[in-house]
Amino acid sequence: MSNFKVGILGATGAVGQKFIRLLQDHPWFTIEALGASERSAGKTYREAANWVEATPMPESVAGLTVRDCKSADFGDVDFVFSGLDSSVATEVEGEFARAGIPVISNAKNYRQDPTVPLLVPEVNPDHITMIESQTFTADKSGWIVTNPNCVVVPLVTTLKPLAEKYGIRSVILTSMQAISGAGYPGVPSLDILGNVIPYIGDEEPKVESEPLKLLGILENGKVTFADFTVHATATRVPVINGHLLSIAVGLDSKPASIEEVAELFRKWKSPVADLGLPTAPAFPMHLYEDQRYPQPRLHADSEGGMQTAVGRLRKAGVLDISYVAMAHNTVRGAAGGAILNAELLVKKGFIQ
Repeated sequence: MSNFKVGILGATGAVGQKFIRLLQDHPWFTIEALGASERSAGKTYREAANWVEATPMPESVAGLTVRDCKSADFGDVDFVFSGLDSSVATEVEGEFARAGIPVISNAKNYRQDPTVPLLVPEVNPDHITMIESQTFTADKSGWIVTNPNCVVVPLVTTLKPLAEKYGIRSVILTSMQAISGAGYPGVPSLDILGNVIPYIGDEEPKVESEPLKLLGILENGKVTFADFTVHATATRVPVINGHLLSIAVGLDSKPASIEEVAELFRKWKSPVADLGLPTAPAFPMHLYEDQRYPQPRLHADSEGGMQTAVGRLRKAGVLDISYVAMAHNTVRGAAGGAILNAELLVKKGFIQ
């Protein structure tokens, strides 16, 4: 496999730092350029970044000069990862794509664009061909791919096998979201310590809409959204990493038993399992039998933080089945998910 030079936009932020940590020693990707705001541009990364990762800042990036987030300053990269804030992502990511530099984004801004893939490789790998209908450049050299909201990743991973076998009528969920999902410095300590905040601004609409695109059917370059309803309540809890979801699902056809559903989860195989993607978990979904599991502190880092954990599978008194699901929000739900998207795009020939 060729080695690709990558840039990171928003490199000084929490998501940008996660990209840097996860890309260390990556067999295909080498960090060539780091971009951030004007106040950081021109400084070394060591000077510009307030490093918050649990491992030391890699020396391979510490001495790099931070660049402006302008495509003219990134002509030496094959593509960029974007950890930009949504307040600037539309303009900056679009400018890079129009300059012929592919963008793999963690931001929300292009997720509902009808030509932009909203991608979870284990769920909808075929959606990457939507790139071919993008018009950022005449020669198709510039394009954008996004990964979904961090709650949506474990949600759609568990809904995928249910949708294939039974069909889905409705979903009700409550998310218990870790404080790392708020970025750095995040939630004030007096708000979150010993407390639960029952509302996260702008979160619930994303959780309710994005699964319908991810589980939609691609025909003639366009996605027909899945036809079911989602009702979401998003809460913030005093956990560092790992978003835990309590989910109830109404199915179109009824399973014979809960054991039948459990066996479906156990035997489900990722459609990209045989592609040799370096970041892909060997077991993207794991069903726990112990009723106390999964727990963020114990299981968020499973499979390098890329696994969706499932437990408490039960017949529901309302709707048909219920369970809890959990995934590492800044790895599987953010930087790690975007890196996995890039690996799939390499394998499918969209990054060359």
